[in-house]
Amino acid sequence: MDKKLLDLLVCPVTKGRLIHDREKQELISRSARLAYPIRDGIPVMLEDEARELSEEEVARLPS
Repeated sequence: MDKKLLDLLVCPVTKGRLIHDREKQELISRSARLAYPIRDGIPVMLEDEARELSEEEVARLPS
């Protein structure tokens, strides 16, 4: 994922910062507790397509 694009994208729910999880190919919104998938290099920024993060996953995220 291009760093410049990542800097421009925000969570569509909270308008907050996103964390790029390269291993899982997801953009994570800590504040919304959602993980948006990246498919074929394209972030899918739809709330309906995001998965909810567990308490354990949220606790492991960087601040």
